[in-house]
Amino acid sequence: MEHASVKAYKGMGMEGWIARWYAANTRKGLEDFRALARRVAGELPPGSTVLELAPGPGYFALELAKSSSYQITGLDISKTFVEIAHHNAEEANVNVDFRQGDASHTPFADETFDFILCRAAFKNFSEPLLAVKEMYRVLKKGGRAIIIDLRRDASQRSINEEVEKMGLTWMSALFTKLAFRFMLLKRAYTQSEFEKFVAATGFHHAEIKENNIGLEITLQKQ
Repeated sequence: MEHASVKAYKGMGMEGWIARWYAANTRKGLEDFRALARRVAGELPPGSTVLELAPGPGYFALELAKSSSYQITGLDISKTFVEIAHHNAEEANVNVDFRQGDASHTPFADETFDFILCRAAFKNFSEPLLAVKEMYRVLKKGGRAIIIDLRRDASQRSINEEVEKMGLTWMSALFTKLAFRFMLLKRAYTQSEFEKFVAATGFHHAEIKENNIGLEITLQKQ
């Protein structure tokens, strides 16, 4: 389990121009964020406390904030992303508490949140097991966490097909394909590695669904 314990990659957040580039390109996929927000809103009662780990530009959190009266917090290690997310929240006229911090050492009290989402970021955490333990700690009893991320055994052909659907310029598409091939796939985990993570925490087991290039892991605190 060496790949899945502590990584040489130190979980540094995207900063500066690379964060702004990422924000601009992921904005083109807003409908995906809206669809996920609608799905989550259909499962959470109004007034629920929600934490998004590594929200980046904040698109999911902002869409969820538009749908109901949730208390939403976003925690990202990147100062640039927190600044971008604050700006986006002001433009959207919604209230989300975006703050800077580490998913493996969160600044929240035990049993604070009803729901946690971590989308497309878990593979970048330098202490992934600690991150899952933190999810367990800050969730209320009966609360759920969902991790959505790339799986390491996804084929390059599948990756290329997904990138083509993003509507990027040819240069951004090329850059994105190279990033998947040489960086993101190497950082990602397999289903069996996630199962080992979860078994080492208070969650004990997880519901894991596999799709074309990724995994969706649902965790519930009993």
